[in-house]
Amino acid sequence: MTGTIPNLGPDKVSLGVTPTLWWNDDFPLIDIGIPFEQCVSEMALAGFQGCSIGHKYPADDPTALKEALDLRGLQVSEPWVSTYFTIGDRDRTIGNFKRQLEFLKTVGGRDIVVAEFGQSSHLQPIPVFDHRPEFTPTDWERLTSGLNEIGRLAADSGMRLCYHHHMGTGVQSAADIDKLMEGTDAQYVHLLFDTGHLQLAGDDPLAAAEKHKQRIKHVHLKNVRQPVADKVRSDHLSFQEAILEGVFTVPGDSEGMIDFRPVLTTLGNAGFEGWLVVEAEQNPATACPLKYAKMARAYLTDVLGW
Repeated sequence: MTGTIPNLGPDKVSLGVTPTLWWNDDFPLIDIGIPFEQCVSEMALAGFQGCSIGHKYPADDPTALKEALDLRGLQVSEPWVSTYFTIGDRDRTIGNFKRQLEFLKTVGGRDIVVAEFGQSSHLQPIPVFDHRPEFTPTDWERLTSGLNEIGRLAADSGMRLCYHHHMGTGVQSAADIDKLMEGTDAQYVHLLFDTGHLQLAGDDPLAAAEKHKQRIKHVHLKNVRQPVADKVRSDHLSFQEAILEGVFTVPGDSEGMIDFRPVLTTLGNAGFEGWLVVEAEQNPATACPLKYAKMARAYLTDVLGW
């Protein structure tokens, strides 16, 4: 069936893709040498309207970056800011956030994505499930008050802070998301909903989408190969090992197990407006980026009807 999702037409949502199909921003050695220009050209060729910012982008020259993206008909879906509130690095975090707000003003965009990486295990060569942090009440207070503060800064600039729950961090599970949403101001702290991270964490993306549909303002559409996900847990793999094993893939891949239609239907019925961003942290040496980008875009055409 084609085009069955209500209220998610091109007047409501934009379709983006992350450069993690072309290289990995957390683990720079997962890379076959694809340059920035090829990456963004293939994003446009695959039919996407925008993209997130990767480490090979000329982010130190936002004017040049905007020109390169404009040439290809692409917009910036989001920049990323890692926060470190739970380890007491408030001033540095806020300073970095303010710089990214200025960057976003220059290149154009509305959403700024953050995740708390204080105490995170996901960048370390250790089992991602066994060593994820468990926040104390003090940690939660530092995090939620800090997010409310920078969320207000974003709102004052006409932008939206969208929090990304992430494997190997203190906000990993559906229960963690519940706690974060309860402790933050809905006016200033929105949710970036990542289907793949929640599925890998062992939770039901659809149930979480239903519960927090009014807070979701940005979406990462990431698929999961469930046999690999099971191996990540049983064999105590690190996050990098999970990626190299192929735990993630794109919507539309028959090897993935997530049914995106009900999730998208939930968002459409809730009046979602914003970016739907395809993300698959894959190894480009074994998963051709353009092939998977086109696969995902074809799937979204079939599901959304455009």
